[in-house]
Amino acid sequence: MTDVRRSKFLSLVLRHKPEEIGLQLDAEGWASVPDLLARLETTRHAITLTDLERIVAQNDKKRFTLSADKSRIRAAQGHSIEVALGLGPVTPPETLYHGTATRFVDAIR
Repeated sequence: MTDVRRSKFLSLVLRHKPEEIGLQLDAEGWASVPDLLARLETTRHAITLTDLERIVAQNDKKRFTLSADKSRIRAAQGHSIEVALGLGPVTPPETLYHGTATRFVDAIR
């Protein structure tokens, strides 16, 4: 299985459906790495700690955050479940940019 497929599955369980593998996230979205790896072992998405570290480091969109001691992991963005990432409100700049395909511009406006 490729790292891309593994990354997509990690996104699913860390951002949307931790129950898919019986994973528990805390209020801030963190999961225990040993628990995650053990639960993945029972699926077709089994990975090692080395695999997980590589997937986190090489993800071009920086979707995941590992704690400094590598004992916990969470999705950094895009949750559909309630988590408190500890990010405070900020005042946006005067001009914001949004990248999109030109075919969607009219609908966005």
